[in-house]
Amino acid sequence: MAPERPEAGFARIGVGAVEVMAVGEEELLDHVAEGWRRGHGGAIVTANVDIVRAATRDPALADLVTRSEIVVADGMPVVWASRLAGLAVPGRVTGASLVHSLTGRAARENRSVYLLGGEPGVPEAAARVLAERCPGLRVAGTCSPPFGFDGTPDGVRAVVEEVVAAAPDLVLVGLGFPKQERVIEALRAELPDAWYLGCGAGIPMAAGRFSRAPGAVQRVGAEWLYRLALEPRRLARRYLRDDAPFAITLLAGALRTRLTPGRRS
Repeated sequence: MAPERPEAGFARIGVGAVEVMAVGEEELLDHVAEGWRRGHGGAIVTANVDIVRAATRDPALADLVTRSEIVVADGMPVVWASRLAGLAVPGRVTGASLVHSLTGRAARENRSVYLLGGEPGVPEAAARVLAERCPGLRVAGTCSPPFGFDGTPDGVRAVVEEVVAAAPDLVLVGLGFPKQERVIEALRAELPDAWYLGCGAGIPMAAGRFSRAPGAVQRVGAEWLYRLALEPRRLARRYLRDDAPFAITLLAGALRTRLTPGRRS
C-alpha cells in the first residue's frame, strides 16, 4: 500500500492564475524533510513574475503549476500582490536560495541530491560547491542535457532514465520554466518519492557563474535591476517589455481582490 500523501496545509491565494502559498523557507524545509521521513515526494515551483505571467496567459501552464505540491512567491511583486490580496506571505522564497538550503537539509537528513541543468561542466561545478558547503551531502549525479533534448520523447526518456537510475532523494532541475516543470512531471511518474525543485538559474548561480544581488537590493525588490545590469541583452525585453507592465497589472488585480467581498481564496 502506498504511503499516505498529506496535503501541504499552507494558506494560499490566487495571484494571476497561480495560487501562491504562505510558507517561509524554514517551514518549507521542514515540510520536505517530513515528506522524506514519511516516504512521499513532491514538486516545488518558485513563482516569479515571469512564471505568473506565462501561467496567466496559458491555461495549460497554469494547470502545470497547479499540479505541484508547493508554490512559493519568488519575486517581490508576487509577494506584494499576495499581501495586497490578503495573504500574509512571510517573504520571498527563491530558487537560488533553496538550492543551498534544501541541499543543506538533505545533508542533515542523509539524503542524496541530483543536479539537472546548465551548460556542460556547470552542474558538476555546482555539485562541488554544494558538497563543500554541506558536509556529508551525497551527490547522486549530475547531468547537462543536450540542447533540444525535450523536443523528442526519446530525448526526454534518456534524461529521465539517467536520473531514475541514480535514485536521488532531491532533484534540482534548472532548465527554465516551463521546460523544467514538464521534465519534473516525467520524472515524478518514475520516481515519485523524491522531491523536485525547479530552480531556473539556481545551478549556475551555485557554480559561481554569476552572483545574486546584495541582500539590501533583494529586500527592496530591485534584484531584477541587478540582473538586468549583468545581462542587459538577454533580459531587457523580458523584464522591461513583458514583466514590468504585467507586475503593475498583477498588483492592481490583487488590490481589487482585497477590496471585493467574496473574491479571496
